[in-house]
Parts: sequence; structure tokens; C-alpha cells
Amino acid sequence: MTPAAFALALGWILGALALASWLVGTAIAYARRRGMLDLPGQRRSHAVPTPRGGGIGIVLATLLTVPGALLSLPAAWPPLLVAALVAALALVALIGWRDDHRPLGVLPRLGVQLLAVALFGSVLLAPAHAWWWLPLLVLAGAWSINLHNFMDGIDGLLAQQAIFVGTGLGLLAASVAQPALATAAFCIAAATLGFWFYNRAPARIFMGDVGSGSLGLLIAVLVATCWRQAPGLLWPALILCSAFVTDASLTLLSRFLRGRRWYTAHREHLYQWLVRSGWTHARSARFYLGWNVLVAAPAAAVARYSASLALPAGLFAYAVAIATWIVLKRRCLRRPPQGASHVAT
Repeated sequence: MTPAAFALALGWILGALALASWLVGTAIAYARRRGMLDLPGQRRSHAVPTPRGGGIGIVLATLLTVPGALLSLPAAWPPLLVAALVAALALVALIGWRDDHRPLGVLPRLGVQLLAVALFGSVLLAPAHAWWWLPLLVLAGAWSINLHNFMDGIDGLLAQQAIFVGTGLGLLAASVAQPALATAAFCIAAATLGFWFYNRAPARIFMGDVGSGSLGLLIAVLVATCWRQAPGLLWPALILCSAFVTDASLTLLSRFLRGRRWYTAHREHLYQWLVRSGWTHARSARFYLGWNVLVAAPAAAVARYSASLALPAGLFAYAVAIATWIVLKRRCLRRPPQGASHVAT
């Protein structure tokens, strides 16, 4: 990348950070005026009423920077694909924003999510006429949207994860000479960092469905696009997502097998059990960060730079993640619940 292109990319990234920081600050005042507060309750992990909907800052900062990065940098995206991304993000963000103001049923939200992913997936797959991948892409995208919504339950956790995954996917894209895609991923990470400053423990504002659903879509888009650019990036991309995929998937499976209403709100994810067993929000978030830095990042690097070890590295990361989830969940179940805490340590 030329110095001029590098400077332009850096400008987009810093712009995303600055815009998100300003917009999230504005969203706090808006949420308080509109009474958009998450109140403490049996199925929640916070102890004080807290504004929600701060993810609108991430969405708007992304919409104002990512399309420009994708169109102006080397290895630029086709305009139609950028338009599809903007439309898909707008659909998911709008239904989430509506739900943050007045809760909607499962079916309307799911219908819009499926439509958004199908729209982007169709345009992404059209050049290669690879339509057989579309059903899997739609299911994976919808699951990504919802699992990130499920994992948005304690201070700073989802924002921290999105920063890590966005940065990792940006590095993967850069490693295969895709500056536009890499910068878009870094912009998403930077916008989320702007939100994280307000959301780290003790949180001043929550992300809301507008943010969690949108980040789920954006991560799915980045993973799918990395895969289309270089199929060898799929395993390292999935490894980067291992913490959330494992926790959300095993929790859903566990609830389903026990005959629970798996689609309703609950506090049975591992991060929620850690808080209920006495961990602070900050300590719980640090545990997931430790996994990302000590396990996911090294395993993803191995998978990226050794094609023969990509599958074993992926299987190893997920096997260890599953074992860790089971061991910690059992330990938490043996401890009496101690309630929620916002105290950072």
C-alpha cells in the first residue's frame, strides 16, 4: 500500500473512532430523555438502571466510514456489494433500534435479519454463481446476529470481543493483500472502541439490540468476505470467534436438551454464571480477553500460516474451549449465586 493509501486508511480508522466516541456520548443523553433504561431484574446481570441503545454510535460511525474505505482503497469492493452491505446493516440496525425503543416479537426481528443476510449473501456470491452456499451463509449470518445479542449481557464484554475479532480479521485481510477489507475491519474495531470507553465496567450505557445485532452482522460479513477472498482464511477467522461461538452454542444446546424455552431471556451463559458466582463484570471480561490473547490469537496465527495445520488448530481451539466451558460451568454450579456486581477490579 502506498503512503497516500496508508494515510487515507488511517484517516478512515481514526474517523470511525472519533465519530463513535462523540455519537455514543450523545446517545446517553437521548436514552435518558426517552426513558430507554435497562432495569435490574432476575434475568439481568446489572445492579443499577442503565441507558441502552449506545450501539447506534457504532452503527452510524460504521456507515460513515466503512463504505468510503471499501470504495477508495486498493482492492476496492464493487459498488453494488458496498450498497448491499449498507442496506443489510441498515435493516438490522433499524429493527434493533425499534426493539430498543419498544420490544418486538421474535418473528419480526428474525425475518428482517434473514432478509438482510440473504441480501448481502446474494450479491457476494453472484460473481461466482455459487448459490449453493447461500442457505448456509444465511443461517450462519442469522446465528451470528443472535449469538452476539445473547452474549451482550455484562459490561464491556461484547465490545471487547468485537474489537479483538475486528482487529484480527483486519490483519487476516491485510495478509492476503486486501487493504480495503482490512481497513473496513479496523474501522469497525475502532468504532467499537469508541463505544467501549463508555461501556467498560461500570457501564455508563449499554449497546442495545441496535449495536449487538449490527456487530453480529458485520462480523459475519467480514468472515464471509475473507473466505470468498481466500478460502484458507476461514479457519483462522472461526478461531478468532471461538469464545463467543462456544459459549452461545453450548448454552443454547444445553437449554434445548433440557426442554427450556431457549429463545427467551435467561442468565445461563458462562459469563453470566461467572458473575453470579461472585466475579465482577471486569474480571469476567478479562477471562474472555485472556482466552482470546493466549489461545485464540496463537491458534489463528498457526492456522493462517500453515495450511496443513489449519484444521487441527481449529479443532484444538474449539475442543479446548468446550472443555473449558464445561469445567467452569460445573464449578459455578457448585457455588451459591452471589448476585450481580458492577464493581471493577
